Amino acid sequence: METAVPINDNIYWVGVNDRQTTLFEAIWPLPRGISYNSYLIVDQKIALLDTAKEILLSHYLAKLREVLGPERQIDYLIVHHLEPDHSGLIPVLLEIFPAMKIIGNKKTAEFLKRLYNVERNVQVVQDGDEMTLGKRKLKFFFTPMVHWPESMVSYELAEKVLFSSDAFGGFGTLDGGIFDDTIDIDYFEDEILRYFSNIVGKYAPMVQKAIAKLKGVEVKVVAPAHGPIWRKQPTRIIQLYDKWSRHEAEQGVVIAYASMYGNTEKMAEAVAQGLSDEGFRTVRVHNVSRSHVSYIIRDAWRYKGLILGSPTYDAKIFPPMDSLLRLLTAKMIKERIVGIFGSYGWAGGAVKAMTEFVKENSLELVEPIVGAQFAADTAELEQCRELGRNIARRVNNSLKP
Repeated sequence: METAVPINDNIYWVGVNDRQTTLFEAIWPLPRGISYNSYLIVDQKIALLDTAKEILLSHYLAKLREVLGPERQIDYLIVHHLEPDHSGLIPVLLEIFPAMKIIGNKKTAEFLKRLYNVERNVQVVQDGDEMTLGKRKLKFFFTPMVHWPESMVSYELAEKVLFSSDAFGGFGTLDGGIFDDTIDIDYFEDEILRYFSNIVGKYAPMVQKAIAKLKGVEVKVVAPAHGPIWRKQPTRIIQLYDKWSRHEAEQGVVIAYASMYGNTEKMAEAVAQGLSDEGFRTVRVHNVSRSHVSYIIRDAWRYKGLILGSPTYDAKIFPPMDSLLRLLTAKMIKERIVGIFGSYGWAGGAVKAMTEFVKENSLELVEPIVGAQFAADTAELEQCRELGRNIARRVNNSLKP
């Protein structure tokens, strides 16, 4: 998007698309880039809500000047979250608009000093404070640990717009349209879940607190810091976040497996056949050596069933599977129904590690646990099919009303 886009009267999207960064936070793939959403409210006073990553300075400043013209100045910069993808342009903007006041909470002020050595023009607000810009008024709600300690959101009372920062955002650039009714929303819902599960999901209890805090607020537009702006179905994205942060899952099973020479993969295929025997259709199969872990975590967050398969490697679990299990533990995944299968050569280790993962995270384990030396024989492959059938039945029963 080369131009500013009005959200409604005198509220503008002045965000930018980043198609250069390949890994968000140097970890998560961005096959279709990401947007950094920034907003400008033009009233008696002018308020800028968040900035963008510093690599996109020229595009960003062009949009600001498109709305402001050559003379008008920015009175306030509202900082909802100080991660550099939203705050990277603060030092430059302070040079261009030297009288601009930076609005944030106490933690914001602390982090500004450490991150950018910025102390001047900082105005600290409290939870529930309001700021009048003229006809428009902003109210601030603190949302700590969604997903940094200083995170907060703003609510514009006249148009009932929630500027939600990283909450309700997702990966993907805004290519032409910026609203939920002008884009491929199915694609974005997948990428919003991948964003949520990998970045925000660990803080699910704090997401629940934030949603509870905003429960009595009428929201007509949700304007996040990444991804589409929700004007047609603003309650849809809030409901999704509510569901995901309660670890509520859909009917489906993820098979995540590792295989060095194809023997464990044959076991995975037998498990998938067992799922199909029970009429189970929603099955997502990931080879952990090929699928990026962020997509596996996304699917594990979405679906109720998780089946893990790994060979033993150096008397321990296969390293990419070990990495997946560590990340799932770090993200605090809960309330999943889990099956386990694996193979080994002269000594075991993989099945033991996967069993410990299930216990450590208080997940539900479904039997049989299948372990095969070198290559599964006919009886062990039948056990794998039985595991698939048992998982299918347990998942279906768990989701019955």
